[in-house]
Amino acid sequence: MRRVTYSMSVSLDGYIVGPDGGFDWTVPDKDVFRFWIDEIREVGVHLLGRRLYETMLYWETADQNPSLDDAELEWAALWNPLPKVVFSTTLSEVQGNARLASGGLAEEIERLRAEPGEGDIAIGGATLASEASASGLIDEYRTMVYPVLVGGGIPFFPRHERRVDLELVETRTFNSKVVYLRYRVAR
Repeated sequence: MRRVTYSMSVSLDGYIVGPDGGFDWTVPDKDVFRFWIDEIREVGVHLLGRRLYETMLYWETADQNPSLDDAELEWAALWNPLPKVVFSTTLSEVQGNARLASGGLAEEIERLRAEPGEGDIAIGGATLASEASASGLIDEYRTMVYPVLVGGGIPFFPRHERRVDLELVETRTFNSKVVYLRYRVAR
C-alpha cells in the first residue's frame, strides 16, 4: 500500500509560515535543495491545498528562466510532470499536470491507494495535512527544521486532541544547521 507522507519546512517553534504569512526563512541552501530533489523522486502523486498550489505555480514556467541553475532545472523537470491533486473551494481550474479534487480528502486518498501506482502520496499544506492527520491517514511526518523562531503563524502540526505515537526513522543535519526529522506513525 502506498504511504501517505506530510513533508514541509518548519521553524523550530513549529510553524510553516510566520505570523505575517512569510516563509523567506525556508529558502534552502544547495544541500537542502538537493535533498528535496531526491525526496520528490519518491513521490507518485502530490496532494496540495490552494495556498501551496498557488505558491508552487512558479515552477510551471520556471524552466524558461535562463538564470536557473542545474538543480532548479532538475527540480522543475521532476515537479512539472508529477500528478497533483488540488483541494480548493475557490479555484475553478488548475494548470499543468494538476486536477481539482472531486471528492473529500479521505476518499481521494482511498482511491489513490487502491490504484496501481508507484511512489508515495505526498501531502503539502498544513490545513490539508491537519485533516488527513485527524482522520489517521498520514503514515509519515517529515520535517525540515530551520533554526529560527517565528513566534506564530500556521503550525506544521495540527492542534487537536488525538495522540499520535511516532517512531524515529531518519535524521540528518545539514551544514546550514537545518535538521531533517522523519517519523513513521506507530500503528
